Amino acid sequence: MINQDRLLQTFIDLVKIDSPSGEEEAVAQELGRRLQALGFTVQRDAHGNVIASEPGENPLLLSAHMDTVEPGRGIKPRIEDDRIMSSGDTILGGDCKAGVSAILEGLTSLYEDRTRRKPVQVVFTRGEEIGLVGAKNLDFSLVRAREGVVFDGDGPPSRITIASPTYIGFDVDIKGRAAHAGAEPEKGISAIRIAADFIGGLPQGRLDPETTFNVGLIKGGSVRNAVPETASVSGEFRSRNKATLEDLKTQLLFALSEERKRNPEAVITERLYTDFAGYDLPLDHPMVQRLARVLDTIGMNAEPIPSGGGTDANVMNLHGVQCVAVGMATRNMHTTREYVHIPDLVNAARFCQALLTTP
Repeated sequence: MINQDRLLQTFIDLVKIDSPSGEEEAVAQELGRRLQALGFTVQRDAHGNVIASEPGENPLLLSAHMDTVEPGRGIKPRIEDDRIMSSGDTILGGDCKAGVSAILEGLTSLYEDRTRRKPVQVVFTRGEEIGLVGAKNLDFSLVRAREGVVFDGDGPPSRITIASPTYIGFDVDIKGRAAHAGAEPEKGISAIRIAADFIGGLPQGRLDPETTFNVGLIKGGSVRNAVPETASVSGEFRSRNKATLEDLKTQLLFALSEERKRNPEAVITERLYTDFAGYDLPLDHPMVQRLARVLDTIGMNAEPIPSGGGTDANVMNLHGVQCVAVGMATRNMHTTREYVHIPDLVNAARFCQALLTTP
């Protein structure tokens, strides 16, 4: 039986362990200890991901990530009514420690009750928040599961992420020519002006229900009174439509070619890369149908939804592990207004338990 007090204490204990991306070792050690106490054999791959296994055929993968975003140090969780929130000057860390806590409570409850269940593999990854890095470096030779659930979605566990976009990042470096801004500006080539013109030629924001485009970083110049010699621009675009992605790539490259024509003495270089690939599961997909049946057993209706973000499920699917992401009770992720809705967290643990016991 799910123990709400224990679940909340587990969550509070975990969010008090600082684990910004790249600094997950302390929480990884704690999670390894907890999983070993439940009878799992715990391994760490070369990247530091936690992989917990047990005997049994066709195990189901349960997964979440260990890292959190900044500001995420010295988190002071507090309970107010039916919410857990931070003190307001940090994130809470519900993303993704709510998912981790739900998995642990589901497993602990079944262990405590000696309930027969499906065999499981648990994978807790590093570096999800900086580009699914842990999942990309996961040693899949240690993963026997061919199906799984990633606890890393917004809202209640009934929200099943059936589609996720492909994400393409870009970095553009511009080298112009420096000159004194007051004495001889005509001798300079402003890298910042070129960057501004380039950005002005790009789409921005939500382009359609499946597609977004964002310029997130711009750097340039050295001092106020010099024509800036260098500038850099970084951004991303993502879509669930492959044709749209190709069109956006063409637009970006065309905007760069126009700047090269207008500024032949400047040096402009670019790098485009696919940070993660999308997936799209039909409503009749076996995993989607399976989760809907499990939710029904705990009195919840499945809410299949597309997402504009990526999770470790994107990488798992590419490696032959059919995965979907589900909600884990967190709201306002990546902000100091983040909170965990306690009834949803309890339901996430109940869902995890039912997932392992429902035929």
